[in-house]
Order: sequence, then C-alpha cells, then structure tokens
Amino acid sequence: MQVSLPPNGGVDGRKGELVTADAVEAVEIGAALARLRRATGLPVAFGGLLESGRPQIRISELSGTTTAALRSLAVTSGNGLGGKAVALARPCAVPDYPRSRQISHEYDVPVAAEGIHAVLAVPVVVRHRVRGVLYGALRSARPLGDRTLGAAVAVARDLEQTLVVRDEARELLAAARPDGAAPARGAAWEQVREAHAALRALAPRITDPRLRGELLAACGLLTAPPRDGGVTLAPRELDVLSWVAAGATNARVAARLGIGPETVKGYLRSAMRKLGAHTRGEAVTAARGAGLLP
Repeated sequence: MQVSLPPNGGVDGRKGELVTADAVEAVEIGAALARLRRATGLPVAFGGLLESGRPQIRISELSGTTTAALRSLAVTSGNGLGGKAVALARPCAVPDYPRSRQISHEYDVPVAAEGIHAVLAVPVVVRHRVRGVLYGALRSARPLGDRTLGAAVAVARDLEQTLVVRDEARELLAAARPDGAAPARGAAWEQVREAHAALRALAPRITDPRLRGELLAACGLLTAPPRDGGVTLAPRELDVLSWVAAGATNARVAARLGIGPETVKGYLRSAMRKLGAHTRGEAVTAARGAGLLP
C-alpha cells in the first residue's frame, strides 16, 4: 500500500510524493533506536520489522554498530534472542549472548562479528500482533538490569503508539478517498466520520508535537478547504462536534475525550453559538458546510 506523504514520512496534504508504508516505518524504527541508546546508555542498537506473510524479523536499521554483519539478517520466530521475544511477545535479555543456554544459536556468527555480548530484545506489539523488534547491546558480558530493560520497553511502547497512529491515519485516508476517487458516501462515509472523531480524540494524548501535528493534518485532508474569513472553532469544540457528527451522545463524547458531561455541553454550546446553530444537527450541518468536518 502507498499513501501520499511528505519526505519525512508525515502527512501534510501535499500530493504526488509517494513513500511506501514500510519505508516510513523504517524511519520510525531508526529514530526509536537512537532514543533507545540515549535512554539505556547501551552503545549498540538495531532492529527491524516482521516481514509480511513470513514469521521472521528482518534487521534493517543499525545504530552504533561497527560492521554490517547484522544488516538484513532474517530472524525467525523462536530462534535466537529476538526470535524468542517474537514468539513470547515479551522482552528478553541475556548477559552473554554467545554462551547463553536460554536461547538457540543460529545467529552466533554475525553476533560475534559485531562483537556484542549482553543483549536485550523488546518486541514492538501493535494491535495484539508483533510488528517488529528493538535490540540493545553491550560489547561486554554482564547482566542488564531492570532499569535498562524498563527504559528499552518504554521506547518500544512509544514506537507502538506511533505505528498505531500511522496505521489509523492511512486507513482513514484510504477509506475517505480510495484510489484517488471521490470521497465515499453512505455507511462507509459514516465510518470515516467516526474514525475522524476518534483520531482527533487521540491527538491530545500524543506527546510528540510533530506526530500530533501530522495526525491533525491527516484529519484535515478529509474536510473541505476552509473558507476565507469563515468560522473558527477551538480544538476541543471541534473534537466534541466531531463525535456529535458521528452520532455520539454527550455521555459517550465525555467518555471518549476524558472530560465531564457538563464540559461537553459547554463546548457544544460554544460551537453552536459560533456557527449560528440552534440544535446539534444544525451545528453539524454548518460545520460541514464551513469545511470543519468531513
């Protein structure tokens, strides 16, 4: 699958620059490896994604390595440390990879060539499925403590959130404008509207400002171009109205946004006033006409 993305793998509304989803994810893994080294103090990090349709990880990104021995290595589920992490869907670590009895040793040659000993492997799990593995390593043999492993797990969790957001944004764009056609209508379009609301609700919980901006820009691709001098709604007013447009009650909106029902009513009243609407339905219609909602 391909999606229209800018060169850095984000979504900013420009057309014609196509980057494969795998290439975008490879960039994210490379950035995660740099964060893993900073967070853990481990000098070496590497990782990769699960190959489509195959039970193996392909090591594609290296950070701090001195050789290319690990590049493109295919790690099968169950084999070696990374394969064990994939099979168990949980982090694994060994204090001395070449001598460990806790793992199988199919990959001893490239590991020895890189000169690493203490190694940890953390699976990247997205929607209950292992999507990839992040490794960190030392060139000496010693136990890797809980603090180091916890820091690596935190980096993997951040990467998981990033991949979830990118998946949802791609699915949203594909549903809205399949194969470059006009936006879907009927039941399919209602699903797009609900997904639009869900992504807007997710955005405030994303700590990375760049990723948050990309997500909101992806949501913007589903709406009509805003009119000059048109109505402007505050982000929370638009979040509430997005869920109202998807048919949510005030109670459900409150639950999805993590705010109180009275706060929802306040945002809704404010949005209605700005839109010159007297009912929820009128507010939704006016917002769509102003290009604020899909």
